[in-house]
Amino acid sequence: MATDAKLGIVVPTAISAPLLEVRAVTKRFGSNTVLRDFSLNITEGEFLTILGESGSGKTTLLRLIAGFELPDAGELWMNSERLDVLPPFRRRVNTVFQHYALFPHLSVFENVAYGLRIARVAQTEIKQRVADALAMVKMDAFASSRPAKISGGQQQRVALARALVNRPRLLLLDEPLSALDANLRTQMQVELKALQREVGITFIFVTHDQQEAMAMSDRIALLRNGLLEQVAPPREIYARPATAYVASFLGQSNLLRCEVRSGIASCPPISFPCSAPDGNATFSVRAEAIRLATPSDRIRFIAAVTNQSFLGSTNSVQLRCRSGLTLAARFSAQRPLDQEAEFSFDVAEAVLVRDSEAT
Repeated sequence: MATDAKLGIVVPTAISAPLLEVRAVTKRFGSNTVLRDFSLNITEGEFLTILGESGSGKTTLLRLIAGFELPDAGELWMNSERLDVLPPFRRRVNTVFQHYALFPHLSVFENVAYGLRIARVAQTEIKQRVADALAMVKMDAFASSRPAKISGGQQQRVALARALVNRPRLLLLDEPLSALDANLRTQMQVELKALQREVGITFIFVTHDQQEAMAMSDRIALLRNGLLEQVAPPREIYARPATAYVASFLGQSNLLRCEVRSGIASCPPISFPCSAPDGNATFSVRAEAIRLATPSDRIRFIAAVTNQSFLGSTNSVQLRCRSGLTLAARFSAQRPLDQEAEFSFDVAEAVLVRDSEAT
């Protein structure tokens, strides 16, 4: 391990044991079970995104780690120390919320310094630590400004500096970009990821935005109804979804409900070879995997184009086969497609997925 000399943050130099372990945690609110026997390990220095729909349990998980809620069952451990028995102020965990909650009557400097003053840190140390934190987020030139005089993106940086100045081992971010406009949000995604790499702190980032999760994360943990559907790096979770729900939630996917016989999966009019055992099976085929067929393609099927939407660089297309099967496809927006055509996809693009249990 190495240490950032200014902020006193441990920076990992190699893969190590998990920083945080969530062990079989269950959380209920009355008769509503929000997390169910939930387990997850987070590595030192990684950017992990908790992704899911509203009500999936992602914010509850964040509140349990921060200490704002207590589990009904299970344990949380950080660096071999039991975390869930500690009060929030004794956990080296800080949270950046969706609404930054900056004090409007205090300057940027005093907003960042507030927690250190409450902890009775020496004035000389406060001055240096706040200056270092503001420099880290490129806000040192605005130290004397009030929050109302700076932009939303700058306020977000101040909220980050306020969290970083406390030298946390773990930073929790609860949809901190959702209040920003689209262009600034994209810019802040890049900056936030770069900042995380620079300071080396473990980030746990909560969002319901799939594109945001894909752009920023080392790994994505997708929650559904308090259960972990899949945790994997963005490319893996997109290309090799474990369940039908993952395939549908991340990007646009066609779920082919097939009957498999002797190594051939059939979903009329489509059939293709597979390694699944005989019986019913579900395969995910991404919209962008479907293309216009050529004579050499092994998988070929005829479909009518029922709708085309121009999306700039691509066309989003709805296809309908004579059997009634409907498919979504995405093509380069060079020209509109004919009303009926022959289409194809590669065998490797048909990914076997399991059906998630309805809960």
